[in-house]
Amino acid sequence: MARTTARPVVKLRSTAGTGATYVTRKNRLNDPDRLVLRKYDPVAGKHVLFREER
Repeated sequence: MARTTARPVVKLRSTAGTGATYVTRKNRLNDPDRLVLRKYDPVAGKHVLFREER
């Protein structure tokens, strides 16, 4: 499958300040602004918001 610029790889960083990150892909056409997902932070030991880092 060809990789396009419409689905870039983005790094999600924890808002809890622990430095935990996730790496995912997003559809730039459907989500033009920064991605925010609620995911598990293993350092904090709970679910927190992860924001897209540029």
